[in-house]
Amino acid sequence: ETFLSLQTDPNTWKDKANGTSVKEFILLGFPGTWQFRVSFVVVFAFMYTLTVIGNASIIALVWRSSNLHTPMYFFLCNLSFLEIWYTTGVVPKAIGVMLGTSQTISFSVCIFQLFFLLSLGSTECFLLSVMAYDRYLAICYPLRYSSLMNSVLSVRLALSSWLGGFLAISLLAFLTSRLTFCGPDVINHFLCDIDSCLALSCSDTWPVELATFFVSIIVVVASCVVTLVSYMYIISSILRIQSAHGRKKAFSTCSAHLSVVTIWYGSTIFLYVKPSAQNSLDLNKIVNTFNTVVTPLLNPFIYTLRNQEVKLALGRAFHKK
Repeated sequence: ETFLSLQTDPNTWKDKANGTSVKEFILLGFPGTWQFRVSFVVVFAFMYTLTVIGNASIIALVWRSSNLHTPMYFFLCNLSFLEIWYTTGVVPKAIGVMLGTSQTISFSVCIFQLFFLLSLGSTECFLLSVMAYDRYLAICYPLRYSSLMNSVLSVRLALSSWLGGFLAISLLAFLTSRLTFCGPDVINHFLCDIDSCLALSCSDTWPVELATFFVSIIVVVASCVVTLVSYMYIISSILRIQSAHGRKKAFSTCSAHLSVVTIWYGSTIFLYVKPSAQNSLDLNKIVNTFNTVVTPLLNPFIYTLRNQEVKLALGRAFHKK
């Protein structure tokens, strides 16, 4: 009964505000009846299972198939590995929140989850731009591709994406950890995100909002520009190909990546590229669900269904069995 009243009427917790510092928060999840929340749990658990299996299968397939040992699939393995951890950082806790068994989260764990998820999100932005650059070299410089994108460069680009993603969020996480929370202690979300923390803070949030905006510009917008410029050159090169078969083959090598880029950047720009955090937290919750649960599930299916090489490798793997 207490949990249900908290879910349905979060405003009642505003009366808890006092002069003491909040040490832990209560995550609301998705307000509603028990049956409604259980249905969400089933959906989340099912999608999480498919996400882990799908992305792990891509990693295993690339590992076992020698014809997929190329920079393109090396980057895809990095992306699949990232997606597994990205959704793992959200779904198990979200299920506990919706079931009412794990509603609370300490301040330190909240900051860690925020840092972990934002860092992985930043890494994905960098990885997608690196993958776009890889497709640019493959299509615009096919004869020189193997020398331009060698194994050493591909490893360096992947490592730079991971390192850059985590370093970019370090200052933001530090500034957020310095905020003061006096109450209420209820987060209208199933995870700790930057907007929810800023909405609850009783100290000056302007430095964090400013840092969030500039980090978003550097990470999201800059990587998006690299991706868009790469695809402008890619499309220009594809249109210059004489044969229809050649154009179709060239486009098929990047169509899957272009689909993932469109889905990812659309939701990410909405969430983070804004001058203020004063957006609807309920709307942010919906978009975050898409970003952290749906998108990691879609990626392996997009790459599998729209990539001929992966489908052939899958066919050979099942044929061997």
